[in-house]
Amino acid sequence: MPGFEYRLDLYEFLNANRNKILADGEKVAADVGVPDELKGCIGLSGANSSYPGTLRRDVLDAIEEAATNVRPVQYYGDQIRRVVKSVYGDDYDAVPTSTCEGALLTTYESLVSPPTMGRGDTYRVRMISPYERHIEHHLSYGRPFPPRYKDVFADRGATAGELGITGRRLENVDIVVVPLEGASYDVHGIKAYSCPLLLGVDADASVKKLRRAAEIHSEFLGAMVSLAYDTPGYGYEAKDADGVPVLQRGLGDIAAELGVPYVADNAIGIPFIGADPRKLGADVMVYSMDKVAWAPTSGLAIGRADSIVQMRRAMGVHSQRYGTTAVHGKGMTVSLDPGREAMSGQLAALRILRDEPERVTRPVDETYEIIVDEYARVKNSLGEGVRITKSHNFGGVEVNYEDTWANGSFGVPIFSHEDRIAGSNLIDIVMAGAGIVPSGTDDANIFINPGLGTVDESGALIEERMCLAVRGMFSAVALLAEWADKGPG
Repeated sequence: MPGFEYRLDLYEFLNANRNKILADGEKVAADVGVPDELKGCIGLSGANSSYPGTLRRDVLDAIEEAATNVRPVQYYGDQIRRVVKSVYGDDYDAVPTSTCEGALLTTYESLVSPPTMGRGDTYRVRMISPYERHIEHHLSYGRPFPPRYKDVFADRGATAGELGITGRRLENVDIVVVPLEGASYDVHGIKAYSCPLLLGVDADASVKKLRRAAEIHSEFLGAMVSLAYDTPGYGYEAKDADGVPVLQRGLGDIAAELGVPYVADNAIGIPFIGADPRKLGADVMVYSMDKVAWAPTSGLAIGRADSIVQMRRAMGVHSQRYGTTAVHGKGMTVSLDPGREAMSGQLAALRILRDEPERVTRPVDETYEIIVDEYARVKNSLGEGVRITKSHNFGGVEVNYEDTWANGSFGVPIFSHEDRIAGSNLIDIVMAGAGIVPSGTDDANIFINPGLGTVDESGALIEERMCLAVRGMFSAVALLAEWADKGPG
C-alpha cells in the first residue's frame, strides 16, 4: 500500500479521513441493500452478551413450561448434570451459573485463589496463561506479571479504574502472561495497542516456553489457564492426531504434572459438539451458553467431578450440611445463581446439542458456504491473505486477514480491541451504517455465526439474511482496504 512509511501514518490517515470514509460507507450500505425493516435486526453473530441472538421455539417452550409449573430449582440443576454425565461419563459433572464470567469467578475462587481463613498472612498464587486474544476475560482476575503487562486491561470494558474489570482481581492472585512463540504483537489501530496476531504460533515451542514459566513459578503455581478455541486466528491451528490443539494439550499435561488445575475458557464454544475437556486434559471448562449454544443468558462449568464438587459447594448447590445429594441454597457465590428460567432453557439447549447436533452444525456449514461465495466477490480487493475457517466448536466461521500484512507489506487495516471499546473501529462503524450489527472485528479476526436475526424459530438458517450480513462485512473490509491503498497522496 503506497505512501505510508509507518503504521502510525496509516492510522493517522484513516482517522483524519473518517468522515469521508463514512460517506463512502453510505454508498456501501446502498449497494448491500439491507431492507429498512431489517436494519439493526441482523448481524454477524449472536455471540455477544450485550447483543444476544434469538432463542429457538423449543427452548422458549421449555422456559414457559418451567415458569408455569411447581418444581424445585434443584430439579433443573440435577437434570443438567445428568445430561453432561451421559456424554462425558460419571467422572465428570457440571454446575450452571448466571454467566460465563460467573463460572470463571466460581472456578478461580473455588480452585485457585489462596485461603483467607486462619491465622497469619496468606500465601500468593500464580496462574500461567498464553498471551492470546480476549485475555481481559479469563486473565483479569489477578495482577499481571511481568510488570510490563500491569495495565494491559486499562482500556477494555465500559468502566475504568477500580470499578472496572481491574477491580475484580482476587486477593493475592497473580497472572503470568507468556507471549507465544511465532506470534506477533504489533501495535495497530487508531486507538493504537498491541494486537495478538497468532497465525504464526509455533505450538511445540510455545508449550516448552509455558513449561519453563511453570517451572520458574512452581513455588506459587495455582493453575494453567487458556482459551479452549480451535481456530488459526486464536493460535490453535496445530492439532494432534485426535484433533486437539497441541497448545491446549500441552497446557493440560503441564498442569497434571505439577498437580494444579487446567482451566479452559470456552465462552464462545459449544458443549458436546466442540472441544472435549477430557481430550484437552482440562479440569474445568467454562461456557457462555447464550453465545453459540442457543441457551438463554447463563454460564456453565463442566469438569472433573472432584473439581466441580468444590464449585458446587461455593454456589450453594452441593448438599445440605446434614447430608443430601443436592440442594439449592446459599454459598459464597450464590449471587451467580442463574435461576429457574435460565436453567430450564439451558437444559433444553443441552438436550438438543446431545440428541440433535445437526440442528446446530447444519447452519454453520451453510454459513461457511455463503462466506466462501461472498469472499469470491471481493477477493481481488483483499488479495490472497484472507483465511476462512469453519469451527463447530465456535458454532461459526472465522475470517482472518492477518496475512494481508505478510512479508512486511502494508495490508488491510487492523483495528485493536481498544478501538472497539473507543468506537474507532471503522469496519464496525461502516457495517453498522449499513444496518448490520457487527461482531468483534479486532486483531484482523472476524467471527461469524448464525443467530442474530439470521435464523428462524427452529434454528434453521435464513440464507438471504446471512448473505446480506456477510456481504456487508466484506464490503466494509474492502472499503477500508481501498482507503489504505489510496495513501496520503
